[in-house]
Amino acid sequence: MQDVLGTDVQGAGDAQTTAARLRAICDEVSDRFYERADVVRTLVVALLAGQHSLVLGPPGTAKSEIARELTGRVEGAAYWEILLSKFTAPTRMFGPVDVAALARGEYRQVYEGRATTAHVAFIDEIFKCSTAALNETLGYLNERIYHPESGGEPIRCPLIGAITASNELPTGEDTAAIYDRLLVRIEVGYLADPSNFAALVRSAVSRPAAPVRTTVELAALQEAVTGAVPAVDVPDAVVDAVCSLRAALRRKELVASDRRWRQAVGLLQASAYLHGRPAVAETDLTVLTHVLWDSPAQRPTVEREVLHLVNPDAKEALDLADALDELEAQLDAMAGQSREALSDWVIKKAHNKLATAGKRLEQLRAEAAGAGRSTAAIDRVTGRQRAVRARVLTEALGMDASMVQDRL
Repeated sequence: MQDVLGTDVQGAGDAQTTAARLRAICDEVSDRFYERADVVRTLVVALLAGQHSLVLGPPGTAKSEIARELTGRVEGAAYWEILLSKFTAPTRMFGPVDVAALARGEYRQVYEGRATTAHVAFIDEIFKCSTAALNETLGYLNERIYHPESGGEPIRCPLIGAITASNELPTGEDTAAIYDRLLVRIEVGYLADPSNFAALVRSAVSRPAAPVRTTVELAALQEAVTGAVPAVDVPDAVVDAVCSLRAALRRKELVASDRRWRQAVGLLQASAYLHGRPAVAETDLTVLTHVLWDSPAQRPTVEREVLHLVNPDAKEALDLADALDELEAQLDAMAGQSREALSDWVIKKAHNKLATAGKRLEQLRAEAAGAGRSTAAIDRVTGRQRAVRARVLTEALGMDASMVQDRL
C-alpha cells in the first residue's frame, strides 16, 4: 500500500521512515489548525517520549480536536477521551460494572473502550478529577496500571501517553499531584492574527478538498517510543548545557525537581529523533520551555533562559516580541479614538516599528537557518508580528480582514 510519502507501509523497525511520517503528520495537522504548529510538534514529542502533556487554555481553542486528529493518524491505536467532573466515578473511567454478570451473581468490570485499553488518552478538565478517582488516575498516569474494584492483580494498561486539557490551573493539593505528573505544559489562546480568524470563518462555509492524510502504524510508534528514542545519543555538550540552564533558572528562583529534569532528557531525545538526528543537539533544548515552569507567569522567563543558552537569534526575537506587545498595548489603549488619530499613530509610530521588526526577523531567521539552528521561536515571533500588523491594518486603518493576508 502506498501513501503520501511514496513508500510502502513500513514495519515497526524502520525508525527513519517512522520519523519522516511523524514530521509529515505534524505539518499536515499544523496546516489544519491555525497558529498551533508549536503545540502539535510538542504533543508529538511528548508522545514519543512516553510522557503526559497538559494543554492549558480557554474553551474553544481546538484542544480536543488536535488530540483526536493526532491520535487518528496512528493506525490501530485505541483512543479514549473523557470530560471529568467532581462526580466522575472511577468505574466510568476504567470500566463499568457488567450488569448482566452482576445479575448472575458475578462482579465483573467491562474494560473495553475505557482508559484501561487506550494507547492514547485525552482527559479534559483534568483538574476536576473527583476525590474518588484521584488515586486511580495517579496510578494510571504514573505506572500505567489500574486496580480493579473487586481486587486482584493490577491491570497493565497499554497507555503511551495522555494528553490532558484544562481551562485553569489546579487549586488544591490533591489535583496538584496530578499537575506534577504532567511533564509537558503548553499554553494556547484564541487566534491572534485577524487574517487567520477570517480564514477560520471562511472554512465554516466552504467545502475544502480532502486533506492529505499521512498515518503511522501503532507498532511503529511503539517501537520508536521503546527503542529508537531511548537510543538517541546525549552528548556531553548537551549535558553541560542542561546543567548551565538549571543553574541559570535557580538564580531566577525557578527550581524544578530532579525527577522533572531527568524525565526531560527523554523529551530531548524525542525531539532529536523527530527531526531525524541520531544525537541530541542544543537546539532540542527549546522543548524545555514547555517543561520548567509551574505558572504561566514563569514561562517567559524560562523561555528567555533557554533561548539565551541555545539560540542567540531567538533571544533577540523575543526582545522584538516585547516591542510588539508594547505596540499592541498602545493600539488597545487607543480604542474609540477617531480614524484620523489612529492613522496618525500608524504613520508616526506603528508602521516603522512593524516594518523594522519584520525585516530583522527575516534576517535572524536566515542567520539561524544558515547556522543549522532551530527557527521555531523566530517563526513564532514572526507570526506575532504578522498578527499585530494585521490588527493595525484592520482596526486602525479600517481594512477588511479578508484583504489583509495579501498585504502581510
